[in-house]
Amino acid sequence: MNKTATFIFIVFFGIVAFFSIYNYDITTVNVPFRGVYQVSKIGLILFSIISGALLVLIMVAFRDTKRFISNYQNVKLQRKEERLAGLYSKAINSILASNREEAREILEAILREDPEHVEAHMRMGDIHASLRQHEKAADYYNRALSGSGGKNVEALLRLEEQMEALSKWDRAITYAEKILELDPDSLSAFEGKRKILEKLDRWSDLVEVQKAILKLEHLPDRAAEEARLSGYRYEYARQSLEASEAERAGKLFRMVLKYEREFIPAYLGEAEVLLGDAQTEEAIEFLDRGYAQTGSVILLARLEDMLINLGEPDRIIKLYQGALDRSPNDPVLKFLLGKLYCRLEMIDDALETLRGFESAENFPSVYGLLGDLYMRRERYENAAAAFKKAVDMQPSKLFYCCSSCGHLSAEWAGRCPGCGKWNTYAFNLYGRNRL
Repeated sequence: MNKTATFIFIVFFGIVAFFSIYNYDITTVNVPFRGVYQVSKIGLILFSIISGALLVLIMVAFRDTKRFISNYQNVKLQRKEERLAGLYSKAINSILASNREEAREILEAILREDPEHVEAHMRMGDIHASLRQHEKAADYYNRALSGSGGKNVEALLRLEEQMEALSKWDRAITYAEKILELDPDSLSAFEGKRKILEKLDRWSDLVEVQKAILKLEHLPDRAAEEARLSGYRYEYARQSLEASEAERAGKLFRMVLKYEREFIPAYLGEAEVLLGDAQTEEAIEFLDRGYAQTGSVILLARLEDMLINLGEPDRIIKLYQGALDRSPNDPVLKFLLGKLYCRLEMIDDALETLRGFESAENFPSVYGLLGDLYMRRERYENAAAAFKKAVDMQPSKLFYCCSSCGHLSAEWAGRCPGCGKWNTYAFNLYGRNRL
């Protein structure tokens, strides 16, 4: 007790003693179940004061004890957290050094001491995922998710990846949707869901997902995303056409062309819809307008097949000749017209059309066709020279090349299997990648 407190205590009891000299009055105190007692007023006052002080002292002691225990626990917890943080940092360094085994041992030690350590569960999941142990990885990510109250976006993303690796598509989509519930603007979640839906050919769902993506404010490449929407609409239309839902397919093809006037696969798709509805002349006129709009010789090649089947080769010859009048040096147009003449057994016309290619750049597809034509005219030396230039290419073979990635294919497709982009195929006379 300090001097000030001692002084106050002495003064207080001095005052009480002074008052006790002049106050001898007795008061009666009735204690329940204990009887009646007579005490002096000063004694009663002193008893009350001492009782109150004792009660306050007990309360203060209880508060201080509780505070001491709480501080002790906090210090203990802080030391534990510091120790675990040091171990976790060491585990991260081991991961960065590609020492997975050491990292795993450290993380297991952390989890033995703190089974709810979210980050340790995440990194254990990462280690198992890197080893392609997807079930174990998913188990750790689920523990991390549970430890975060089901709101850990990173854990949900990792779980989506593991379900995708295990080909559990529905569960992967479920995790992507949970992410979008927590973060409706998560482009990563949209992209993950989109990737899975593509694998499942769920084009109608992909159209809706892509529309939602285009509503996001910040997109790295909005033009590319808009082009992807056209691609999904095209695939949905193609799928509908294969399912004999021609009306829906036609509507979707026209919608694609409304936003992208040079989307060649949609022209071809709409022509198929018209042909399926026995509107052959309308299909021909539609492709003719499409060629005028786009200048795509792929549409001319499709027109060729349609008009030949109708027994009207003169119409397609006129179309090719008109196109060559506008672009007299276009090698693809010359090749297609020469190939058409060959198809119609108009050998001299074919040779005349392809004249000049012998001294031009090496076009294996053209030389293969020339070799075939020379053989029919029994000009064997010329045929041998042409075939030699064609090397190993098949005679009269025309290839398609993706303008985006350079993928080469003997078959036409609306979407390049190399880069996944639509409307990128063009005729290729080189028989090799020119990008």
